[in-house]
Amino acid sequence: MTLAPLFLPNRATAVYSLPGMEADTLILDIDWLITVDAKRRVIRDAGIAIAGGKFAAIGKSADIARAWTAKTTLHARSRVALPGLIDSHLHSSFQLARGLADEVGTRPFLFEHMFPYEGAMTEEDVHVSALFAAMSLLRCGVTCFIDPGNYHPAATGRAALAAGMRAVLGRSAFDMTKAVLGILPPVMIETTGEALERSSALLDWVAAQKNPRLRANVSFRGLSNSSDKLIEGCKELAQKHGCMLQTHACFNYSTHDDSLANFGVPEIERLERLGVLDEQTLLVHSGWLEPHEVEIVARRRPCLVSAPSSSLHNGYGNFTRGRLPELMERGVNVGIGSDHACSGITDLVQEMFLFAGTYKEIHVNPRVVSPEQVVEMATINGARCAGMAAEIGSVEVGKEADLVLFDTTYPEWQPLFNPVSNLVYSATGNSVADVFVGGDRVVSNGHLTKVDETEVLEQVAATMGRIARKLDIPKLVKLRWPVS
Repeated sequence: MTLAPLFLPNRATAVYSLPGMEADTLILDIDWLITVDAKRRVIRDAGIAIAGGKFAAIGKSADIARAWTAKTTLHARSRVALPGLIDSHLHSSFQLARGLADEVGTRPFLFEHMFPYEGAMTEEDVHVSALFAAMSLLRCGVTCFIDPGNYHPAATGRAALAAGMRAVLGRSAFDMTKAVLGILPPVMIETTGEALERSSALLDWVAAQKNPRLRANVSFRGLSNSSDKLIEGCKELAQKHGCMLQTHACFNYSTHDDSLANFGVPEIERLERLGVLDEQTLLVHSGWLEPHEVEIVARRRPCLVSAPSSSLHNGYGNFTRGRLPELMERGVNVGIGSDHACSGITDLVQEMFLFAGTYKEIHVNPRVVSPEQVVEMATINGARCAGMAAEIGSVEVGKEADLVLFDTTYPEWQPLFNPVSNLVYSATGNSVADVFVGGDRVVSNGHLTKVDETEVLEQVAATMGRIARKLDIPKLVKLRWPVS
């Protein structure tokens, strides 16, 4: 059936809908609706009709209420609504690692703290960590996350679906055991063939689920521990399945120097020589680019992801060295991610402020990176990173009804003259009231509807106890002040 405008008194706020169709849900009286649609409309006193899990009508509240009936109606006074946020880089299996790797530097962070932690995790542990991650993300307005991979990705997928959110899964892949930074734990060591076979198995498993909230891409975790053969094989696998190829790249001087020492060229140039760099490639961090690599990225247009709190927590230098604002101006798609809980926050609202504020400081220029740009990074740009721009990332008729409602009675939202400014510069994810994924209300009044949050926290405590017994916690956690 063709979508037709019902009301055309004002093209900026026309209602587009399926005539005569009853909605499943009406959301009326929205104070501000930030659509991030093609025209970047912001609608006051807005209304939305949701039918069959999709946005069926968008416009003025009175027009929606007059044209539609529904089984459920939510009145959203004192709410700012926008598309569900998309975390373009989150290690869900690291959600239990908060406080385990502070002030340690890149090599010990990975090889003495996080890899031993990851190596100690069972499939059940990964499931609990991912469920806790999903709970944390949803309560901060994130409806979809891209996971760079772990060794039990199906457990991550099951956890995301249990909470009601979307996930793009990856299966961690390394095939070189030793790099300049260190030697991988035995549990992470596999051959090139094993890595490709297991990545392929994940893609087949996701396809078998037949669940539109679950996707997969092909992931090799980093260039330092990946052979040319593995990278080329991963690209072939991604092309075969029509999905993204993702990896960490250029996140600090150590990986930059490692690439020069072992492969003779910096990381982006290596990817270019291998012929794997294009718009279906997702590169996380991407701060340490050499001048000629900036031109390669601008020409090949891979998707890039910034992880602000991760770089700031670990001192990676991605802001001081990075050129993401310049690349964004040249049309390169840049998303934003929280990376992992061991850097502190997994709140994409705060990540937006960190990205904008830090680049303003670095450039000594308040006009660098507008709040509108970082909202795009967390919505439509993130959808492109996930390969789902036709389905999510904006509030438009026909797209999946992923929506977040912020409660503006929280002090940080007042006074409210510009909702985009308040969202980026003063709000946090703690002011999220309601979240919809595919029309399902998965967060209601700040709490998840599909899982018992108290039970999740109990599982977290038990799981962390099991993991702690396998690790030398006093060695990992440094308390500088006396504890009595």
